[in-house]
Amino acid sequence: MSLVGGSAVAQSRSAGSIFGDAAAGSQIKIVNTDTGQTRTITADAKGRFRASELQIGNYTVTASNNGEETGGSRSVYVGAAGGTEVDFVAQELGAVTVSANQLPSIDVSRVDTSTELSATILRNVPVARDITQAAVLAPSVIPADSRYGNSVSFGGAAASENAYYINGYPVTNALTNIGSTTLPFDAIQSEQVLTGGYSARYGRSTGGVISVVTKSGSNEWKFGATATWTPESLRAGRRNIYYANDTGASSAGLLYSDRGTISDNSLTYGAYAAGPLIKDRLFVYVSGEWTDRNYDAGSVRGGSPTQGYTESEYKSPRWLAKIDWNINDSNMLEFTAISDKTGQSVDNFAWNFADSTHGTNKTGGYRYKDGGETYIGKFTSYLTDNLTLSAMYGKQDNVHYSSPFGYNPNDVAVTDSRPAHSANPVTGLQPYTTLSDPEAYDKTDGYRVDLEWHLGDHDLSFGYDVSNSESQAGTAMTGPGYSWIYYHTDDGTTEQGGYTTAPNSDYVDQYVFTNGGKFKVEQKAYYAEDRWQLTDRWLLSLGVRNDSFTNYNSDGVAYVEQKNQWAPRLGFTWDVNGDSTLKIYGNAGRYFLAMPLNVAVRGAAGSTYTETYYTFTGIDPVTGAPQGTALIGGPYSSNNEFGQAPDPRTVAAQNLKSHYQDEFILGMQQAIGSDWNWGARLQYRELKSAIDDQCDNRPMLKYMVENNIAIDPNYSYSPDCRLFNPGENNVMLLDIPDAAGSTDLVPVPYSKEDMGMYLKRKYIGLDLFLEHPFDGKWFGRVDYTLSHNYGNDEGQLNSDIGQGDVSQTVLFDHKELMEYGGGNLPNDRRHVVKAYGFYQINPEWRTGAALVARTGRPKQCLGYYTGAGGYNPPGAPNADGTGTTQSGQEFWETYLSYGPYYHYCGGQATPRGANGRTPVDIQLSLNAAYMPNWAPGLAFKVDVFNVLNKQVAQNVTEIGENGGVNVVYSSRDRVISYGAPRSVRFTINYDF
Repeated sequence: MSLVGGSAVAQSRSAGSIFGDAAAGSQIKIVNTDTGQTRTITADAKGRFRASELQIGNYTVTASNNGEETGGSRSVYVGAAGGTEVDFVAQELGAVTVSANQLPSIDVSRVDTSTELSATILRNVPVARDITQAAVLAPSVIPADSRYGNSVSFGGAAASENAYYINGYPVTNALTNIGSTTLPFDAIQSEQVLTGGYSARYGRSTGGVISVVTKSGSNEWKFGATATWTPESLRAGRRNIYYANDTGASSAGLLYSDRGTISDNSLTYGAYAAGPLIKDRLFVYVSGEWTDRNYDAGSVRGGSPTQGYTESEYKSPRWLAKIDWNINDSNMLEFTAISDKTGQSVDNFAWNFADSTHGTNKTGGYRYKDGGETYIGKFTSYLTDNLTLSAMYGKQDNVHYSSPFGYNPNDVAVTDSRPAHSANPVTGLQPYTTLSDPEAYDKTDGYRVDLEWHLGDHDLSFGYDVSNSESQAGTAMTGPGYSWIYYHTDDGTTEQGGYTTAPNSDYVDQYVFTNGGKFKVEQKAYYAEDRWQLTDRWLLSLGVRNDSFTNYNSDGVAYVEQKNQWAPRLGFTWDVNGDSTLKIYGNAGRYFLAMPLNVAVRGAAGSTYTETYYTFTGIDPVTGAPQGTALIGGPYSSNNEFGQAPDPRTVAAQNLKSHYQDEFILGMQQAIGSDWNWGARLQYRELKSAIDDQCDNRPMLKYMVENNIAIDPNYSYSPDCRLFNPGENNVMLLDIPDAAGSTDLVPVPYSKEDMGMYLKRKYIGLDLFLEHPFDGKWFGRVDYTLSHNYGNDEGQLNSDIGQGDVSQTVLFDHKELMEYGGGNLPNDRRHVVKAYGFYQINPEWRTGAALVARTGRPKQCLGYYTGAGGYNPPGAPNADGTGTTQSGQEFWETYLSYGPYYHYCGGQATPRGANGRTPVDIQLSLNAAYMPNWAPGLAFKVDVFNVLNKQVAQNVTEIGENGGVNVVYSSRDRVISYGAPRSVRFTINYDF
C-alpha cells in the first residue's frame, strides 16, 4: 500500500519492475492479471532476473524449468517506479501460491526516498481531493506560504522548486513553476511523492517530485459514478482577523477581517467507464469530473466601499481518457489525454464594513478562463529479455483569459489632468487603462527516449530527454491600444523630446505602455546509469546526468545559456540479512533547476512606453476622445522603449551559474515480524548556487573611478536590475554611463566583496517511521520528522513578504537588505508528526484517520535600515546633485533605500526568527464509510476535516514599520491567514 525507499531504478515514474532469484536458466513468466499481458524472461547464470517497465497493477509470477513449474506461483502488486522482489530460491514451494501480503514489504532495489499513495489510500484516508494537498502526508513535506496558493515545500526548498508529472510527462506550471495541471481525482491509480535521492534519469527539481499514474482499463468492464458535497452550513465558524493589540496605532485591536461573511459551498460529481475494446489487447479508461463552487466574502477594513463584497463562482470541468494497446507481448502503446479547465466569474457589490452588509446592484467584476489540454503518448518495447526501449512524447496547451466587468474593446481610456477641469474632468467610456495580455497562454512539448540493458551483474540505463516551454504574458493597453491624457500649459511647455506647446493652451498625450511578449525555455539532458549488483546483498548505483538550459527573450534571442551541467548520482543498498528484512541505503547527488518563463517577463521582455503630443479643437462628448488633432511631436520614449527587448547580453551576469543543490541521504528500513516495518532517514541538503536579481550600481561606479572613466553628468544614478549568483564573483556586461557617450559594452566585475553578500540555505532532517502494511484488515503509518532549515535565502521565492517573482525577489537587490538576514528560514518546522490509516471493521463498515501536527513558522520584524550604510561609490553626487558624497549612507538613502524591507526594527537589528514562531498546528481528520450488503458497489462516506477545529495562524505580516524608523506599522504581526475551520464532506460512490 505504501512504500518508503528509493528508486535508483532507471525506469519511468509511470511503471515498475519485478526482480528476484530463481534457478539459473529458469523461465520466469509474468502475467498481468488485469490485462492478460504476458512476459517471459530467462534467469541469468546466477539465477537473477529483472523485468522493467511494467504497468502498475497485479501480477502472477511463476518459474519453470523444461516446462515444469519449480517454485510455485506468486501474486504480487507492482507500484510506480519501484521494484517488487520475488524469490524462488529461498524455499521450495511446489504448487503453493504466495500472496502479496506474504512477500517482503521492503524494496531493497531502491536507493531514493519516496511515499506511494495508492488509490486505496487516497480513497480510504480523509484527505483533500487534490494531488498537492495529499502530498502533505509524506515526510518532510509541509504547506508553503498561503500567498502562493495551493503549494508545498519539500525539505526546506521554495514552493517553485518542485516538479509534477502525470504518466511520466512534466505538467508543472510553465510560467512560474508553482503548482501544476491536475486531473479527475478518482482517475489516480497511484501518487508517488519523492522527497529525495532520485535517479540520474530525472532532474529539474531541487525540492521534491509529485508523480501521478492514472488508472487504465482491464479485461473487465467497470463503470462508476461519484458525488461529493461540502456544505457551508456544516462548517465551523471562521476565526476573525484582528490588528495586533500592541502597535500603538489607532487601529490596534480592531477587527481587520470579518471572516464570518465568507460562504463556501462546493459540489463535485463525476463518472468513469473502463474495459476492453479487444480482450487482452486494447483497453480504455475514461473519467470525467465537474466541480461547481460558490465563494462569497466581504472585504477587509479599508477595502473598497463600492466593490468590497464579492460573489465568485468557479466551474471546473475535467476529464481524462487513457488507451492502452498491447500490440503483442513485447510491444505496448499508451495514449493519455487530459483536460483541466477552470472558469471563474467574480461579481462585486457595495460593501459596508461597519455592519457587514452589502448591496444588491453589481458594481464590477471579472471573468477568467484558465487551463487546457495535455496529450501524452508512450511506446514500450521489450527488444530482448535483457533490452528494453521506451519512448515518450507529450504536449500541453493552456490559455489564460481575463475580462473585466463592462469592458468594451472599442472604447478608449481617457484621463483629464487639466487643473481647470478637476471638478468635472473628461472621463470617456473606458474605465480601464491596461489589462493583462488577453492572448496569454502557456504551452509545453517534450520527448524522451530510454534504453535499459541487463548485462550480467549490471543493469545499464541510457537516455535523452527534451522539455520545451513557451508563454505569452505581459500587459496590454485597453481599447485601440492607447489612452488619451489631457494637459494644460500656461507659459508653454517643452515636453520630453524637445516638443514645445503653445502658451496658455490645452494639448493631449497619446499614451502607450505595453510590456511582455512570447518567451521560451529549452531544457535538454542525457544520462547514463549503472545499477551494479556487487554481491547478492550489495547493490551500487552509479549515475551521471548532464543538463542544459536556455532561456529566450521576447525577440527569440537567448539571454541565459547554461550548458554541460554535470550532476552525479551515487547510491547503494545493503540487504543486510539477505532476505529483504533489513535494508541500509545511502544516496548522494546534485540537482539543477532552470529559471521558469516568468523571469523574462520582468527582466528580458520588450516594452513600449511612448508619448505622442497633439493639439485638438474639440472633445467627443460621448467617448471623451479628442477631435481635430494636429501633431506636435512624437512618438517619444524617455528610455527608448519602442517594443524591443533589452540587449540580452546585459540582462544577466556573463558567468551566471544555474540554481543547484547537493543532497546526501543515509537511511535504513527493517521488518518487524511479518506485520510491521520501521525506518529512519537522515537527509542533508545544501543550496550551492542560486539566481536572483541585484539592483545596485555601486560596483559599476567603483569600477569607473578605479579605471579613470569619467561619469556622464546626466546619469540618473538609478540602478538597473540584473540576474546574478548571490555570494559569487559575477561579471556584468554593461553600457556604462561614461561622459564620452561610448555605446560599447564593458565587462565589469561585481565581486562578492563589493556586493557584500553570501548565500546559505541548509536543511538537515531526521525522519522516523513505523508502518503496518495492509493485511486485509487495517493499514497504518506514523512519521516523525526532526529538522532544521536555516540560512539567508529561501530559494526562488520570498515568503517573508509573499513575493512570487520567481528568481527576482527583493532579498539580494543590494547588500543592506541582507544584513542580519541569516537565521531560521520560513519553511523551518522543527518538529512534525504525521499519522494516517484506515480500519476495515467488517465488509460493510470502514473508518479512516489522518493527523498532521507541526511546530510553527519562524517570525521576524522588517523595518527601516539603521545600519552603518554601504561603501561610498567615489565620484557619486550628493543628494542635491552638487559635489561628491563623503558618506555611503547618503548615497544609499538617495538612490537605493527600499523602505521597510530590512532586518531592522525600532533601530535595532532583528535577525530571522527573532520574533518567535507561529503557534503549533494540529490537524486531525476522521471518516467513516458504509458499504451496504444490500447494494453491492454502493458506498456512503463522511469525512470530517480538522475535527478539533484548530485554526492557528499560518503566517503574519512581518513588516513592522511604515513611514520611518520607530513608526510602527498598523498591520505589524497581524495574521494573514488562519487554518481552515472544521468542515464536513459527504461522498457517495457507485461502482458496477
